[in-house]
Amino acid sequence: MYCRQCGSHVSQGAEFCTNCGFRPLNGDQFCQDCGTPTKPNQEMCVNCHRELVSIKGTKYAGFWMRFAAYMIDGVILAIPMMIIGFIGFFIGAILIEMTNPYMTAYEYDSAMTGIVIIIYLIAGILGVLYFAGMHASKWQGTVGKKVVGIKVINEDGGRISFLKGVGRYFALFISGMIFYIGFIMAGFTSKKQALHDMMAKTLVVKS
Repeated sequence: MYCRQCGSHVSQGAEFCTNCGFRPLNGDQFCQDCGTPTKPNQEMCVNCHRELVSIKGTKYAGFWMRFAAYMIDGVILAIPMMIIGFIGFFIGAILIEMTNPYMTAYEYDSAMTGIVIIIYLIAGILGVLYFAGMHASKWQGTVGKKVVGIKVINEDGGRISFLKGVGRYFALFISGMIFYIGFIMAGFTSKKQALHDMMAKTLVVKS
């Protein structure tokens, strides 16, 4: 890895360059992967053809922008989840009736409970694929985040991986514990990080 400010070689994950004292990605003069000189606002290295990553001038997204994005995403996800729930209940009830039309009320309730569990599992998978997939995509954010103009990045300024997106998604549930304090933290921490951002080592910034 190379410092984008002075072009010196730095160890992967280093907080500061030992040559110039800057954060390795807080510049736009050299490629972080091969050290080739670059120009301001250049998006790709002409030598190694890697995407140039920079945290120079980064503006962190505050609590209310993130809240608005979650509301939009909630509406978007609610539609397919309602459809899945309706179809699941309808098909489940028919299959149960066809399998054993003479079952007792207790057996029927138990069977429907199984249907509900399956529906929740499908909805959970849909949520994981949506959030993790969109955060790891070129958009680096969900539709809601795209609308309000924010995106998710690694602490080094790069795009997060799908696996990190999955981990961040499940960390959301921890942020929601104890009166959603983990989410509220985004309004008070220095880099506007919520608890799940700290756990996943991600940042939410303005696009």
